[in-house]
Amino acid sequence: MVVVLVALIAFVGHGGRSSVPPAKGEPPAAAGALSVVSDVVADVEPSVVTVLVGDGLGSGIVYRSDGVIVTNQHVVAAASGGAVEVAFADGRRVPGRVQAADAISDLAVVKVERTGLPAAKFREQQPRLGELAIAIGSPLGLENSVTAGVISGLNRTLPGVDGQGGPGGQGGEGGQGGSGGQAAAAGPRVDLIQTDAAISPGNSGGALLDAQGRVVGVTEAYVPPQSGAVSLGFAIPSATVVDAVDQLLRTGSVRHAFIGIQSVTLTPQIADQLGLTVRSGALVIGVVSGGPAAQAGIQPGDVIRSFDGRAVTSIEDFSAELRTVDPGQTVTLTVNRDGRNVKLKVTATDRPT
Repeated sequence: MVVVLVALIAFVGHGGRSSVPPAKGEPPAAAGALSVVSDVVADVEPSVVTVLVGDGLGSGIVYRSDGVIVTNQHVVAAASGGAVEVAFADGRRVPGRVQAADAISDLAVVKVERTGLPAAKFREQQPRLGELAIAIGSPLGLENSVTAGVISGLNRTLPGVDGQGGPGGQGGEGGQGGSGGQAAAAGPRVDLIQTDAAISPGNSGGALLDAQGRVVGVTEAYVPPQSGAVSLGFAIPSATVVDAVDQLLRTGSVRHAFIGIQSVTLTPQIADQLGLTVRSGALVIGVVSGGPAAQAGIQPGDVIRSFDGRAVTSIEDFSAELRTVDPGQTVTLTVNRDGRNVKLKVTATDRPT
């Protein structure tokens, strides 16, 4: 069995949100030129904060102008009574309190008594492979540090530790304090964005941006060099962030329906390569053994075309539909298999922790 070391990057020792779709016709190559980085940073830097918890720190993003900050749950897990301190780019430090948190999505909401804050813009559509990726956070306590790279992968699964409870890597999380000691990843994360923009302990909860300065993900973890990795970082997609944070603000908790597949958007190019007759949908590339989808008969290579009668043209469509489902609810998926449509009933479960 291969054991991958993964570091949650939240915690190191001291040393009006809006959603905007991508503009039509954006040229990815031109948009990804490194020359835009300085302008993006100048615009977004005020929206990225440092979250201090006891002897450790992580990063955060201004979600709403009325003092709502989003960060990782593992950044604030050790906050005594939910009390944290938030440092802003203008040098001000104010008390904050954890308003709600969700360990499965690894997201938390922190509230500060400060208004008129510059809320970041969140892009809910998935980025494309090769797009520019700019990370802003507080690695090793160096506030508002900037690194740049590209979007290296989509729909990635972040492995946890081995079955023996071995270490998840360097960086120290939550209860490990700020010592930078070993920490175990808190179980697998799914559907993550992979980037080669350098991220380090303390980046967690910070922003991964596109060339227009929109948040495409909240940085969460990296695979450390001792695992043989080079520039393997991961972020929670903004669509997941927006959905989870809005639920946390509304109800204090997050629903997590799970059917057990890994999928990607089917494009005409992929369809041509695979010899498929359909040109759009969510292409199933993996099925969790024994999971709801497997029990319903869904197979790798199936293309999900509709969800309870509503058209599915992309992975975003499928994910948006799944977020409306409660665990225990049965839905009907229409999949195209070998050129013919098949209707399958799937009963969602709670997402495994």
